[in-house]
Amino acid sequence: MNITRKKIFIVCDSSRSLLDFRGKLIEKMQQHNQVYVFTPKIEQESVRNKLKELNVITYESKLDGSNVSILSDLRFIFSLYKLIKQIKPDIFFPYTFKPVIYGSFLAKICKVKLIAPMLTGLGYNFTDNSSSNKLIVKITRLLLKLSLQPNPHLNIIFQNKDDSQRLIDLKILNKKHQVYVVNGSGVDLSHYHYSKPSTSPITFLMVSRLINAKGIKEYYDAAKLIKQRFPQAVFKLIGPYDPNIDAIAPDLYQKIASGDTIQYMGQVDDVRPDIERSSVMVLPSYYGEGVPRCVLEGMAIGRAVITCDSVGCRETVNTDPEQPNGFLIPVKDAGALASKMEYFINNSDDIIAYGNKGHEFAKTKFDVNIVNAELFKIMHLQA
Repeated sequence: MNITRKKIFIVCDSSRSLLDFRGKLIEKMQQHNQVYVFTPKIEQESVRNKLKELNVITYESKLDGSNVSILSDLRFIFSLYKLIKQIKPDIFFPYTFKPVIYGSFLAKICKVKLIAPMLTGLGYNFTDNSSSNKLIVKITRLLLKLSLQPNPHLNIIFQNKDDSQRLIDLKILNKKHQVYVVNGSGVDLSHYHYSKPSTSPITFLMVSRLINAKGIKEYYDAAKLIKQRFPQAVFKLIGPYDPNIDAIAPDLYQKIASGDTIQYMGQVDDVRPDIERSSVMVLPSYYGEGVPRCVLEGMAIGRAVITCDSVGCRETVNTDPEQPNGFLIPVKDAGALASKMEYFINNSDDIIAYGNKGHEFAKTKFDVNIVNAELFKIMHLQA
């Protein structure tokens, strides 16, 4: 079968995400096509080496995806425009906000044949009770609406149905748009192998950037409540302190870093050993998730889940009462979180049973190969 090689241009706001979230997709794309990426500076040599090994053509930007900087954004826009004109891609695939907003607009100007922006979560600027600067919220929404104006070459990808509905409610999208929903970024089941969870001691693990929206404070407060009654329970937290607009308060960071209640481990390159040593994955995130990758990784390895009944997170808990893999709790409710933690402490057999169900759920719904096959269809790529 003759397969026409296409030029695929990927743009992102974090070099870590290229392989952590898109590695299998890039490998699959590169088999019969030429992939180009435009990413912020690659700090990890392993990422640089892997992209080189795959013969991916890489360009580096100075984009800061977390903060507002008009001058930095203008430089990014100018560099991106020049690259689109130079590469002349057949498919333009930006993901996360700034690449989607600026890139989709520029790709239309440059008449790219297929533009496939993926919104991996809407974030706090798209919530009704956003605490962000009102002007920034209005500008962000307006820019997204302008960049996603209906176009026959535009296929918009979401990672959950709630996000697409939210943009329809805000009149950013309408019936003229071509909208697709995939099950998150998927999880590589050949990389995250099942292991039987340890229940002695019972260990709760949260993997997240240290920002308010992820529910860091709720995790800390719940851990304190549980420690009073079950001092043998262990609480771990993996993730970088993120100095963005939603960063946790310095005093909370100091309490966490002290190690009195939570074992804070900072950022790690490979979370698998820590998940394997854990009993239950926790993510009390308020909003802004596409589908949380850390929870999918925990499910793949066979860990029960406690997460919020919030956008993206709710996708990870099986609603079939015969196949429970975890619990959904209300947002910003440390008491509810502590209650579900206590359930698993008192019913340790369910840690194993729920973990098994979660592993099966990951296989049927979130296998990265299934998700990537859907993305290939959306981008009109041949497998």
